[in-house]
Amino acid sequence: MADRASIPRQSNNGAVSNDLTTPHSGYHFDGSRDRFFEGWYWKVSIGEAGESFAFIYSIEDPKGNTQTGGVGAQIMGPGDSYLIQYSKDVGRFWADTHSLALGARFRAPNGQALQRAPQSILPQDAFDRFVEQGYQASQTWHQGSLVADGAGARGDLQSTVPSAKWAFTVTPIDGWGPRRGKQHATAGWLAALPVFEPHWQILMARGTASGWVQWGDQRYEFTDAPAYAEKNWGAGFPKKWFWVVATGFEGEPDASLTAVGARRGLLQLPGVEEDVGMVGIHWRGQFIEMVPWNGDVQWEVDPWGRWRVYAKNGHYEALVEASCSSPGTPLRAPTADCGLDVFCRDSFYGKVRLRVWRRDSAGVRSAMPLFDLHTDAGAVEVGGGPWWSTWQAQAEMRQPLKSIVGLPVDVDGIAAALPQALRPPGL
Repeated sequence: MADRASIPRQSNNGAVSNDLTTPHSGYHFDGSRDRFFEGWYWKVSIGEAGESFAFIYSIEDPKGNTQTGGVGAQIMGPGDSYLIQYSKDVGRFWADTHSLALGARFRAPNGQALQRAPQSILPQDAFDRFVEQGYQASQTWHQGSLVADGAGARGDLQSTVPSAKWAFTVTPIDGWGPRRGKQHATAGWLAALPVFEPHWQILMARGTASGWVQWGDQRYEFTDAPAYAEKNWGAGFPKKWFWVVATGFEGEPDASLTAVGARRGLLQLPGVEEDVGMVGIHWRGQFIEMVPWNGDVQWEVDPWGRWRVYAKNGHYEALVEASCSSPGTPLRAPTADCGLDVFCRDSFYGKVRLRVWRRDSAGVRSAMPLFDLHTDAGAVEVGGGPWWSTWQAQAEMRQPLKSIVGLPVDVDGIAAALPQALRPPGL
């Protein structure tokens, strides 16, 4: 049996130091809360017909003293297929506090029991030696091996494939900001404070992935496949939300879209909620952001199958229209009361149209759109509820938060100037 000292480690935890690293790339748990989750989502589009994989990792109640604590790894695959491996043992999980690096070991090879599971990104061959079932993920490297095992996870949602194994590299192209500029916190600088619940950060609006996935008895190999990444953290997902993501538009590979609306908590006060929304677009290196503190966001979303989002700021106007005839697949998501539970529905087969117009200084929209993009392979989602009818809403951010969230406060820069021991977790 090997001991902890014999595990080779990669000193930089797989992180990369470049201008595309976003705020909140690290793990936010500070040990103070019994109820806390953090979740990571990576999507890789491997085919023109919507064939994609989503790798979804989550840790619930890391202190390990609640009934809802646990470690989950879910994968959504082609044809709305699904796999989950889950454990109530939160000690199987690790994540780096200040960089994008995380992993879990559900089983060691040949029943071996190391004193501790690996606590950093391992070289590929070392991971294969020391982790029979588990995963590791960073900004540039993903690797794992899972089996269908949802014992302990809530909800009657079964895996449709018996196992999965994968290894691929990721090359970020756009983070959350202009390609040649400082990257932003998706919810503004107030995301560093306990104001919103939950928090959300887009880690990579667009990148590429190269490698392979063994999905049951079928192997997929891909080179420079479009990729996307985001994360959430807090007490649980929003009460209700929708989400549209597209990274592979026809005839325009250098573009990506993220549109979202949510009913979230505020200041961790029971019953205090607000509807917020956002449209974020990367196009040929530019970043177009429409958020409640710089413009207007409205939406009309059906319980399933139709999404329509209108947004504008001082310079641009955007219309996102999406539809999906596929029934999609249910997924588990962190809930405030029940932990990881069946709480949302997703599909990779969304038909998405994105139109963007310029606005002049008088607020008049140009006659012709700056661009008009289409894809039949968008990712679409609705979650929470209730979803008894079409959800029509306009993002409304309360004062004084609306005024102060747009202030040019460089939280990440301030945190970076502190000694690492004093830096807040996650930054």
